[in-house]
Amino acid sequence: MILFQGSGVALVTPFKDNKVDFDAIEQLIERQLKKGTDAIISCGTTGEASTLTDEEHVSVVKFTVEKVNGRVPVIGGAGSNDTQHALEMSKALAAVGADGLLVVTPYYNKCSQTGLIKHYTLLADNTEVPLIMYSVPGRTGVNILPATVKELAPHPMICGIKEASGNIAQCVDIATYIDDNFAMYSGNDEMTVPLMVLGGSGVISTVANIIPYEMHLMTRYFLDGEIRKAAELQIKYKPVIDAMFCEVNPIPSKAALNILGLIEREYRLPLCDPSNKSLYDIMKTLTDFDITA
Repeated sequence: MILFQGSGVALVTPFKDNKVDFDAIEQLIERQLKKGTDAIISCGTTGEASTLTDEEHVSVVKFTVEKVNGRVPVIGGAGSNDTQHALEMSKALAAVGADGLLVVTPYYNKCSQTGLIKHYTLLADNTEVPLIMYSVPGRTGVNILPATVKELAPHPMICGIKEASGNIAQCVDIATYIDDNFAMYSGNDEMTVPLMVLGGSGVISTVANIIPYEMHLMTRYFLDGEIRKAAELQIKYKPVIDAMFCEVNPIPSKAALNILGLIEREYRLPLCDPSNKSLYDIMKTLTDFDITA
């Protein structure tokens, strides 16, 4: 039931003239696969799903599934602050071939832990592919507590959690519920190796848009028992991770990919171009680490 081990990239969604740039998506997919990425997450937070229409959202996931063509799992972002809408998106993404779903907690209207249990249970009961819960309270204002994970982890269609609380003590508690059918993935690039030490299966990564091979190698080292090498890469690439979060994600990642010549530097409001200082810092980081397309 676990969808993947290693580095899953939370792929950006390129735009051109305010439309989805499918040619650029194909180029990004092939780059990721060439460099060893273990799974592709389409239309998550980094993919600017919140500003895509439902039609665009489904079409991007469908296109990704078709281009990946079974080479690695494709996981579609299906979260919403409306459970019914999340269910509709989950069914639509499963219908176009997604291998799994990434479902962020409801946001803005928020909910209690009881509401989370009902939300995820309803989705899991009514979809045909497994889902990964996504806890990122810094964005949503809602935290999936360990007791809630304990309640939901046994569900046969809930196969993991993307943990981005930044609270290592909470991750230790959640690690209690990891087994062959329930995985924990780091949602923070800088905590990839620490969470794998606790039994995590890898990372759902933003920075893998920029350094896909290095993130794959970091997780591969760990899974192969070469813990020191994994830790060395975690430490080495911390400045790159910092640069990719110098402004709100995915602003820096799209700017970096533009500098590398892979996409247009185009966002949908309220996201916008980075400041000149941020652009300088991003360019300097790419140069310092000799990062190329």
